[in-house]
Amino acid sequence: MNEERHIYPIDDQLVQRAEREARQGHRAHVYWMTGLSGSGKSTIAKATERQLFDQGISVVVLDGDNIRNGINSNLGFSEEDRAENIRRVAELAKLFASFGHLVLVSFISPTQAVRDHARDIVGSEDFSEVYINASFETCAKRDVKGLYAKALAGEIKNFTGLDSPYEAPSTPAVVLNSEEESTDLCVDFFKNQILQTIKV
Repeated sequence: MNEERHIYPIDDQLVQRAEREARQGHRAHVYWMTGLSGSGKSTIAKATERQLFDQGISVVVLDGDNIRNGINSNLGFSEEDRAENIRRVAELAKLFASFGHLVLVSFISPTQAVRDHARDIVGSEDFSEVYINASFETCAKRDVKGLYAKALAGEIKNFTGLDSPYEAPSTPAVVLNSEEESTDLCVDFFKNQILQTIKV
């Protein structure tokens, strides 16, 4: 049986994306940043957001921790909940992009399958995968949140990169090697890649 729609679309009544992009002087786009916990995703996303904002770009960051504490606070870390977490974030990113924003999404999103699902939701023409490359050993040494120590002590189960797999992207649009490069260099490179992509 077909599901009935309970709301009517109002897209034709809204300010159109092309109008917003023309006023802002740049295209909307979603940059999906993936990497291990502690690889530098959030740090790079927030610093890049600041620099782009200061240059007049309409930009927003969707970060794993903030989303988990708010809209996705009812989700755990089972395979099903992780998939739903990514689905909701992809829908949010798509919505922000439809309003003309540049969106920096900072989520571990550990498998190619979940990232491909996010791409399908957002639309491939508006989606770029960004790999923040840092090894498990390097992230464990940083251990910014103390999670690696707990995971290695067995206090956290299904920890990505340890007893839950992480699949690095095979063909990312951008690679930021946070293991060998400073945050400033990563941010500068990322910002320049973005500015080239979003030119009207």
